[in-house]
Amino acid sequence: MKIVHTEASLGFGGQELRILNEADGLKERGHDLTLICPEEAEIYRIAKSRGLSVVAMPIGKKRLSGVIALRDWIKLHQPDVINTHSSADSWLVALATRFMKNRPAVVRTRHISAPVANNITSRWLYTESCDHVVTTGEKLRQTFITVNGYPSSHVTSVRTGIDLSRFTPGDKRKVRDQLGLNESDLIIGIVATLRSWKGHSYLIDAFSNLPREKGLNLLIVGDGPQEKTLKQKVADLQLSENVIFTGRQDNVEDWMQAMDIFCLPSYANEGVPQSLMQSQACGIPAVTTLVGSIDEAIVPDQTALVVLSKDISSLEQALKALLVDKNRRAQMGSAAATHAHESFSNEVMLDKMEAIFKSVVL
Repeated sequence: MKIVHTEASLGFGGQELRILNEADGLKERGHDLTLICPEEAEIYRIAKSRGLSVVAMPIGKKRLSGVIALRDWIKLHQPDVINTHSSADSWLVALATRFMKNRPAVVRTRHISAPVANNITSRWLYTESCDHVVTTGEKLRQTFITVNGYPSSHVTSVRTGIDLSRFTPGDKRKVRDQLGLNESDLIIGIVATLRSWKGHSYLIDAFSNLPREKGLNLLIVGDGPQEKTLKQKVADLQLSENVIFTGRQDNVEDWMQAMDIFCLPSYANEGVPQSLMQSQACGIPAVTTLVGSIDEAIVPDQTALVVLSKDISSLEQALKALLVDKNRRAQMGSAAATHAHESFSNEVMLDKMEAIFKSVVL
């Protein structure tokens, strides 16, 4: 099949990573893959470096120029299916293909759990303008069916897969040596785009209340719009010696393998976070909330401790419970690795997406 992904977002996080990994995987299976995105988008540069076919187009905002550019490109190249991912590109593709003869099939992937408006225009976008909707978690799918009233046959949940040959328990010393930390030091870590709803601020507050005399460190991996604010918060709380901002890292598995506890205190918008699946595959116990479809990524009290969102006290207590109990960390880490390697295969995601694309094309 000739498959096209469109992405309007200029940033880079789990959504964009899934697009790239899915495109890579289906390309390896013999399909023709193209990504359409704004030239200034981060995914444009990364897709180019991966050797994917990328087309720069003005689709970052809902403008007529984007509709025209998409319409002309689609008529010329005649893809079999277009998979849209963000609001702007989904609307632009919907309008560009609305009255098109020999219209390609359109699949809309919804990555986050933010509510979709229950109005005529949103219903048209998610039903009449596309042939199928994919959610990244079952809870998101059920919301579309029960709250928005979309037909169950029109919506499929396809959880993001991860590369289990890459994310696996590994050498804790590799990154620690790089940071000048000892093997006996304790590391709480988070890997996430620095957005407000990922809960970094609450994690920093909870961390500030933990005893740090035994070499306790907080590792914040990622970049994003909240970076300046979070660094200022760390400075104000006099935590700079114990909180390490690494920026975005391509080899996130190395950073996860160095951690003792993974923490993702999100309070909104989550699907099934890739970082939780990845850290568990690395054998790291987690502390997290149950926002969005997080419950599809963990087994409460076995692979992760669950806390209330925006609750610094419960977050602090959960972190303390794991910090003081090395055996419990080891047991939960082992259970996490087993759970991940049984449940989060990248191949399952590719099989399901390939089947959906074939069903809408045929």
